[in-house]
Order: sequence, then C-alpha cells, then structure tokens
Amino acid sequence: MATYAIGDIQGCFEPLQTLLKKIDFNPSQDQLWLAGDMINRGPNSLETLREIVRLDQQYQCIQAVLGNHDLHFLAIAQGHKKPSRHDTLNALLQAPDRLQLIQWLRKCPLMHSAHNFHMVHAGIPPQWSIAEAQSFAREVESVLQSTQYDNFLAAMYGNQPDLWQDKLQGNERLRIITNYFTRMRFCDPQGKLEFESKNSPQHAPAGTAPWFSHPQRKAHQDKIIIGHWAALKGDNLGIKNIYPLDTGCVWDGALTAMRLEDEKLFSVAGISLLY
Repeated sequence: MATYAIGDIQGCFEPLQTLLKKIDFNPSQDQLWLAGDMINRGPNSLETLREIVRLDQQYQCIQAVLGNHDLHFLAIAQGHKKPSRHDTLNALLQAPDRLQLIQWLRKCPLMHSAHNFHMVHAGIPPQWSIAEAQSFAREVESVLQSTQYDNFLAAMYGNQPDLWQDKLQGNERLRIITNYFTRMRFCDPQGKLEFESKNSPQHAPAGTAPWFSHPQRKAHQDKIIIGHWAALKGDNLGIKNIYPLDTGCVWDGALTAMRLEDEKLFSVAGISLLY
C-alpha cells in the first residue's frame, strides 16, 4: 500500500494513464492525492475528471484539492464567468453527467492533511500556521457545499483584498482565502499578494519572494505539497519541507508523482500546447 501525490493534470488524460501505469497504481490498495487543477488547458478534461471520479466512487482512493482551474470551471458552469480563449472545457460543460461531476468537485477541499503532509494547490501564506490554514480552508469549503455556493462563485473573482486581516468578513474574507490557496505565487513577508507574475523565482517582482521562501513563515516545519507553479519546474529552491509537483504537463514538461512513504519522484512526458 502506497500514497502518491500528483501535480497539475490539467486535462492530460493520456499522461495520467501513463503515469499510473509507471507507478503500478493499484486503486484497491493505494491512495492518490491530486494537488488541484485536474482540468482545463489540456485536451481531455472530461475524460480526466470522469476517470478521477470513477476511481473515487469505486475504490475511495482519491484525495483531491481544488485549484484555480477547477474553481474556474465551476464559475463558468454557473454562468458567472465566460470561458477564456485558452480554456478547453466545452466537452465538460456539455457532458450529460456534468451535474454529477460538479457535485463531486464541490465536495473537494482546499487543503488535505494526512501522514504528516499537507496538500494545497498554490500555498499557505507566511502569516498562517497549519492550524489556521485548516480552519480558513473549512470556511470556504462549507460555503461551496452550502446554499451560498452560487453567491460565492459570483463574488469569487478579484485581486482585492490582497492582504489577510482577521477582521475581514463576507465575500472579501472568502475571496482572499481562496486566492491564497489557489492563486498565490509571490508575496511580501507579511503575505501581501502579487498576482501578475507567473515567472520563475529569479524574476520575483520588487519587494516580493516566493511565498515559501520567507524566513519567518509560520509553517516552515510542516511538509507542504503544492501544484500551480509550473515555472518552478519542481524546484523547491533548497527549502526544506516544500514539495512542488506541477512540472508543466501542458507546457511541454512532465506529469509528476511523489510517493509519500519515501518521497521518491516519478515522471512521464507531458504535452505541448499549440499556443
């Protein structure tokens, strides 16, 4: 029995199947953690999500957290966002089982913790402890699974507020929690977010650094698995307890899994987008 964490799949069904064969994944015995962005950009979002849901419903072997692309799909499906020109969600949006797939996504958390690891899509800001992050994640998860779901998606998009304050309430509070968990790359030492840059850490905007590199970060002793940041190319910058697993599957990179028991990495070739 083993537990494998996989970075951003983004609708790359064939690389996912190849990777599962490479690690000899046995759904009746093993567990599969998915670090968000299961869909979009790649060519087979519908097939990918269907397979993930099938494995979970048949074997209860999946632990997935939501990424920004997964939430983007939910917002489009509810009519709160129009697809962008690079989205590859049409088959998923038109699928006869769309509602069942949406219901499954709505039950996914923003943070999963087990085996002394914590998995989120983008990160945990410097000013939050693990216990605080878990509590804040639950706030958004409870709304996603409630009758306030539609209102949350309608107000989810936006870059403000860009700095956490305990006094935040309502949609502003939910928005910044969501942005930390699903969009963060660079921030300042206090956790003020910078949203524009998707570059490698060597090109950090002035006054910012990768969220996990700030020396006073509260959760520095905790093992954190992330996806989201393809430009890292799996490099944790030599910082202990950070495991970046988005290795650019849709950017001519690779799809990568890590076996939690020994932290061994497994990779297969990704795809190259035409744009």
